[in-house]
Amino acid sequence: MEVQDSLKNSVWSRFVQEGVLDKSRINKRISESWYICRQDGVNPYNGKGNELLQENQFLRRKNASSQLLNAALPFIRKLQKFFGQMKSLFLLVDSDGYVLYMDGDPMALEKAGAINFIEGVKWTEKEVGTNAVGTALRTKEPIAVIGAEHYAVASHSWGCAASPILSENGQMEGVLNISYPLEYGVHEHMLPSVVSAAYAIEQKLINIAKDKELELMQYASFINPQDPLSLVCNEKEKIIWASNHLKNELSNLNAAYLSDVLNEGCTVLEKQPVYSRTRNDVIGFKISLKKTESTNMAKRFPVNPAFQFGGVCGESKKFRKVLFQAERAAKSNITIHIHGETGTGKEVMARSIHLNSTRKHGPFIAVNCGSLPKDLIASELFGYAGGAFTGAKREGHKGKFQQANGGTLFLDEVAEIPQEMQVALLRVLEEKEVVPIGGTKPFPVDVRIITATHRDLAELAAKGDVREDFFYRIFVYPIQLPPLRERMEDIPYFVRHYCRTNNWQVTFSRDLLECLQTYEWHGNIRELHNFLDRLRIEFETMPPTLAEMKTLLHSDIRPLSHSVALPLNEDLTYREQIEKAKMMDALLAAEGNVTKAAEKLNISRSTLYRKIKKFHL
Repeated sequence: MEVQDSLKNSVWSRFVQEGVLDKSRINKRISESWYICRQDGVNPYNGKGNELLQENQFLRRKNASSQLLNAALPFIRKLQKFFGQMKSLFLLVDSDGYVLYMDGDPMALEKAGAINFIEGVKWTEKEVGTNAVGTALRTKEPIAVIGAEHYAVASHSWGCAASPILSENGQMEGVLNISYPLEYGVHEHMLPSVVSAAYAIEQKLINIAKDKELELMQYASFINPQDPLSLVCNEKEKIIWASNHLKNELSNLNAAYLSDVLNEGCTVLEKQPVYSRTRNDVIGFKISLKKTESTNMAKRFPVNPAFQFGGVCGESKKFRKVLFQAERAAKSNITIHIHGETGTGKEVMARSIHLNSTRKHGPFIAVNCGSLPKDLIASELFGYAGGAFTGAKREGHKGKFQQANGGTLFLDEVAEIPQEMQVALLRVLEEKEVVPIGGTKPFPVDVRIITATHRDLAELAAKGDVREDFFYRIFVYPIQLPPLRERMEDIPYFVRHYCRTNNWQVTFSRDLLECLQTYEWHGNIRELHNFLDRLRIEFETMPPTLAEMKTLLHSDIRPLSHSVALPLNEDLTYREQIEKAKMMDALLAAEGNVTKAAEKLNISRSTLYRKIKKFHL
């Protein structure tokens, strides 16, 4: 065991210092997580919990997760009795990574407190690096993380076993975890027990949900079925009952959630909570609706209900037209080019076209051409034969074309492909076969190509930055995604969809929605989602006031440093703009000394240098 620990330590040291990883010596999930942590700039030499909830925030979060806590605590206490002699800690974590409950051995609690591993801390990969809780949250899979498998050194003296707790439809409810100091030995048999307990909690939550649904159906049985445009839904806005009038109005008779009905051109007139007669808590809502003036929008651009779009449709005329184009394109095998600003959902559209095409049972392979080093693009796209170059795998490697065979290859930021590679791509597209680097045998490929870029491809071709023959080969059926500022009427739909998918049980007033519609959203849908993330963390169980919303919109999204005013950068999300402002402040305070600035920001020098280059500071 000591030899194995020593090997893991050496693998970890080399990775954090040089970025080199011997994957044969470490679990696939661990190595994947390490790369993510490195990319996110997590400090491997720290790892203490920094994001702690205030007492009132913690109590609100526990209250919001009371059902999960009540279901889980009996099973956690059984685990505590079973493993009571093993100096362990027993945790329940919510779907955002906040520790709701922690109990166990007093000495272990004291040791955990030294690294802020306590109730109310956010314990995700992004906050503290690879760990059983954070990695289980991201992958939705059980995992044990031992010693130097943790990305951050603060957790190297710990062993952890965690299992996700999922809802019936696969959504994350929380994570069950056992952690223990390694000085008392490695307990490899803990993971099966944690998985078993998590499964039992899932079944209990499912039974509670079924009991609530039955009670809601009993409640609905007393409602007049002729009620105009009314429905009953559970806390997650899943529809349990709908009036006959509403059913007749819906074109999508399989609408499962309130957001599906709102996408049909309805708005909420009244939302009345339904209380349980046995539990004395809210189990759902009775909702009265009204039709909007734009209900005939679907008739002008009749997108078939069979076309399933993976994002939010909304009601705007511009996006209805886009969906109409996408539906027609999905029925063919034609090459498609998607153009739109950063954050408008180009990959979501590409994936939706694939899933609505005859290739839906084949693979969908996405490649961000802008993130690939120029000298690696060929091997990534075409693959290579065994021993083709130093460091090549002995068995060779299938490129993205072969991986996508029978399906769809999505080339995002296609304008970033060098011209010499554009020539090679033309040959593959025309001959429908690929020869791996270092190989001689061509492999036939049957691939549908979808490309995308935020840049004007025709203008680039006119300037000579993109080859004309390559432009005409990929610019066959263009689809233009409108920026969010040109489809402001869809913002309420994005907000409702976000609240439902994140189980955020708040209702935005008309004033708040109109406030969001007055902002320009240069980062588009991605920026809106980031902003909603911020609201959910700061306000949790209730929406902000109008004044708070305006303050956040006009100060945090367009941050002004105390020392220097930052111009708005349309290519940066609001989080990146905030990060850039903090970096500039730190560098100014340190008089340009990168080491001091990195210490002030609590990140490594290499991470700071990388971000300086990224933000062109």
